[in-house]
Amino acid sequence: MFHRGPVFVLICSHGYRAMSGNTVTIPDDRAFASFKAECLCEEGWSLTCSKGGITVWTQGLEEGKPVHKIKCRMVCKDVSAETMYDVLHDTEYRRKWDSNVIETFDIGKLTVNADVGYYSWKCPKPLRNRDVITLRSWLPIGRDYIIMNYSVKHAKYPPKKDMVRAVSIQTGYMIQSTGPNSCTLTYLAQVDPRGSLPKWVVNKSFNFLAPHAMKKINKACLKYSEWKQRHNPNFKPWLNPEQTTLPSISLSELSIQHAESLENIDESSLPETHEREDSD
Repeated sequence: MFHRGPVFVLICSHGYRAMSGNTVTIPDDRAFASFKAECLCEEGWSLTCSKGGITVWTQGLEEGKPVHKIKCRMVCKDVSAETMYDVLHDTEYRRKWDSNVIETFDIGKLTVNADVGYYSWKCPKPLRNRDVITLRSWLPIGRDYIIMNYSVKHAKYPPKKDMVRAVSIQTGYMIQSTGPNSCTLTYLAQVDPRGSLPKWVVNKSFNFLAPHAMKKINKACLKYSEWKQRHNPNFKPWLNPEQTTLPSISLSELSIQHAESLENIDESSLPETHEREDSD
């Protein structure tokens, strides 16, 4: 379903956790309301860039630390909220349009609107690639939609030797319908990439990678209807839970993924390589 890691490298660290403590819980209505409020709030956020209908804000939580949170909002004048929701959920379609994905799959379902899955993604060279295991939940609210996740541990999917296991403290999307064929997409994330990262990665993430990733999502939405007609058009388990083929798993199989227990690598001195950017 919708990818579980950031759409670009995020420069974040420890701090606020949406799901506190050591107990894995499924978000309730209050958690969704809190996420929506933070998506809408601009107080305490610093405007980083605004261009072509895409706005990026950042927020730091501790003195002397790199930026901890990012919020990116895109106005889509040619995509419905329903289509955006489908695209962010459809794992098979993501493998087609998301050039950053290395591997993504669903592990199991918890409830009709919560599951657990794996996602790994490419980081800008020469950084090591990252992966995450997350508990994801989603909730349609009228014609608006929220999808959000946070990191968990599952015994069958430990960190890999060739990957850095990142931590999603809170990551998600809010899609607001603004008309029959228009919507606003807000991406809000706090992710610990487990490592001291170069300043150029910070700048690139907020000034280029965030807007670029949002544009790719918009382009993917424009092509989705045609693609879906040729690929199991009626299969949408995120709308029709009875269609899911995922095995049921118990919350007892999961625990909170604390960043402190994972490898922390120092990549702060790595130079930037000028690789060709994906233009899709």
